[in-house]
Amino acid sequence: MNIDLILKVAGIGFIVAVLAMVLDGIGKKEQAHFVALTGMIVVLTILVQGVYDLFTLVKSVFKLY
Repeated sequence: MNIDLILKVAGIGFIVAVLAMVLDGIGKKEQAHFVALTGMIVVLTILVQGVYDLFTLVKSVFKLY
């Protein structure tokens, strides 16, 4: 695995944290929670795709078809 996945997750986390803090600061807590939940879903989707690619690689290396 390369560092690209880590940088994607960190970048999304940073953007979501800033947006949530801004929304919370102006009194829109519900939208801040929605942004945080959406960011979490996006990151989990990216991680699931990464795990799927890893399992596919392991299956091809060990010829487990």
